Formats: sequence, structure tokens, C-alpha cells
Amino acid sequence: MTEIDVTFTITEFCQYTDLSPDELSEVVGLGLIEPKEIESESWLFDGHALVIFQRAQRLHQELELDWSGIALAITLLDNIEHLKEENRQLHKQLSRFLLENEGR
Repeated sequence: MTEIDVTFTITEFCQYTDLSPDELSEVVGLGLIEPKEIESESWLFDGHALVIFQRAQRLHQELELDWSGIALAITLLDNIEHLKEENRQLHKQLSRFLLENEGR
């Protein structure tokens, strides 16, 4: 299956998400999303940035936090997911270790 690479200009991203250009600059400045080439004068955003922003937007609406609060919340949620995955991997390793040493 072919993967489609979608890009959005600043104007397209703002129209699609109902953000103003100033809000978009704030969201990018907080590190919530990143343009494909951050050094470029005309930012382009990919589909991944849109997915991340939609997650942030839901939190923004549900929790009624400002964008800096949302950035912190997403960072914490991502850290929790990372720790859960690490915990799953460690449990797998421990299970294998216990099985290997059971017969000794």
C-alpha cells in the first residue's frame, strides 16, 4: 500500500484547524508541532503535525487550558506512554529470565 505524503502551508493549516497565524506561531514555539523545515521562511506541515495538533486541540477544548498548559500535558502524557512501554518490555525480559532460570 502506498503512503501519501500530505503537506500544508501555513495558510492551509490555519484554515483547516481554525488557528490564527499568531496562534500557530505560539503552538510551534511551544514545540507542540514542528514544521517540516523549521529554518525555512515558509513553513510546511505534514499530516503527522496535523494529527498531533488535533490531539492538542481536543485537550485544549476539554481542559480549557492555554497552549503552554497543553504542551505540558502532552509532554506528560507522552512520558507516561513511554514509561508504560518500557515497563511492558521489562516485564517481558523478566518473564524470559524467570523461564530460563526455572529449569536450573
